[in-house]
Amino acid sequence: MNENTLEKLKVLAESAKYDVSCSSSGTVRKNKAGGLGNTVGGIGICHSFTEDGRCVSLLKIMLTNYCIYDCAYCINRRTNDIRRATFSVKELVELTIEFYRRNYIEGLFLSSGVVRNPDYTMEHLVRVVKDLRTVHRFNGYIHMKSIPGASQELVNEAGLYADRMSVNLEIPTEENLKLLAPEKDHRSVYRPMRYIQQGMMQSIEDRRKFRSAPRFVPAGQSTQMIVGATNENDKDILRVSSILYQQTQMRRVYYSGFIPVNSYDNRLPSLKQAPLVRENRLYQADWLMRFYEYRADEIVDDAYPNLDLEIDPKLAWALRHPEAFPIDINKADYSMILRVPGIGVKSAKQIVVSRRYGKLNASQLKKMGIVMKKAQYFITCNELPMYTVNEASPEYVRRILTEPKKKKIDDGQLSIIFPV
Repeated sequence: MNENTLEKLKVLAESAKYDVSCSSSGTVRKNKAGGLGNTVGGIGICHSFTEDGRCVSLLKIMLTNYCIYDCAYCINRRTNDIRRATFSVKELVELTIEFYRRNYIEGLFLSSGVVRNPDYTMEHLVRVVKDLRTVHRFNGYIHMKSIPGASQELVNEAGLYADRMSVNLEIPTEENLKLLAPEKDHRSVYRPMRYIQQGMMQSIEDRRKFRSAPRFVPAGQSTQMIVGATNENDKDILRVSSILYQQTQMRRVYYSGFIPVNSYDNRLPSLKQAPLVRENRLYQADWLMRFYEYRADEIVDDAYPNLDLEIDPKLAWALRHPEAFPIDINKADYSMILRVPGIGVKSAKQIVVSRRYGKLNASQLKKMGIVMKKAQYFITCNELPMYTVNEASPEYVRRILTEPKKKKIDDGQLSIIFPV
């Protein structure tokens, strides 16, 4: 690697670090004779995790950090005085292959600032992934950002080579997007989302008829929203996420706590650090919508427009609805078992299967991995006492579950009690 390429790598890797939607998810692209790499490797630098828990190393890089837009929240905005660089298509392809051969990476996360216009930038991104697949026969994972406003032809071509594509929504509401990024609008974001969705649906239909038909974005599409840069509450954010999951077949919505990289812009809030607790609660709520059969308006509503930062959203819902509990673990249906704090999807399925062969007791539930400290207030079974959220009151249960733990340390002379 020559010094010029190394300098570009330093600049463009730094510029790419604020995009949190860097993930590898579930796709299987096996190596073939004469090819290079695959998406199911198990070694390398861990940059992200697949849905089944495997670590996957990705080269997270931008084609260029030059940009025609001047978004208030972006480090690469047009008016920022930062170091700029641009890879040629050949340089970026060779860099990816060289990193793979050295076992630094197992895949590529490719994004870019927008230069000239969306189609010009998108065309260069497509050339990178196309060369990797067709010229170098690279079979590793590729996540490619689709440029808002790009044409359907370019999006369709990119989808034949990328495992996942994403278009960042950035700000949840159009009004606030216009406030911080006047040159952008949601229409230019939703349009390529629909192109990707249509391509995925067409690919599924084609592969039903012809097994050899090419796959289109087999790992689906994702997007990202910035949390805390504008005044949307959690209800607004989760409502948008819910619509995206229902209408665009979105695989994943990422939530990025606002980082004040442009503190001089008075349109942005003054924060010392990103709102990480809120970001975490949004991910937990998102998980409930995707895997626990919750609707967005059940998690947050007009009475509770923001998530409780002290407790997780599943426990918060249960404490707001004590009338739904306790449930008999040996009789309740699967959907209701899923709503018990301390019981996950895997445990709920185990309960439904296991109780066919006999009534379950507390000891068996613990062996299934259920967090009995939480669950005991919301369920009944053969051996559990009738001391539930209704007898104890939601306030008492909340207090017990949020009390800081204490640990005793005895060094032979002193006993120190402190919260952990």
